[in-house]
Amino acid sequence: MRQQGFSPNNAGGRNGVNNPFAPAGRNKQRTPLKKKNNPMGENRTIDYLDPKSLLRFINDQGKILPRRITGVNAYQQRQICKAIKYARHLALLPFVTQDVR
Repeated sequence: MRQQGFSPNNAGGRNGVNNPFAPAGRNKQRTPLKKKNNPMGENRTIDYLDPKSLLRFINDQGKILPRRITGVNAYQQRQICKAIKYARHLALLPFVTQDVR
């Protein structure tokens, strides 16, 4: 009789029960993700001449915050990045702050 070859999915013929070679996390249930509220709204325009509104999207060091923190969509994030960079070149926003320690 021919011996069966080793298969990590069927180690010991136990069908994944207490199998150290079985893929982890297959039996876990996913929790539904909460939909984030968009802080910019749906139709609000982004203007580089309004540094007060752009200050919400940079941190205290002057770095642009990512989408996962700000909660805006991808299109608005691209517009915000362009507006911040343009406002920096016009000296409306700082590139870096003086309070970095």
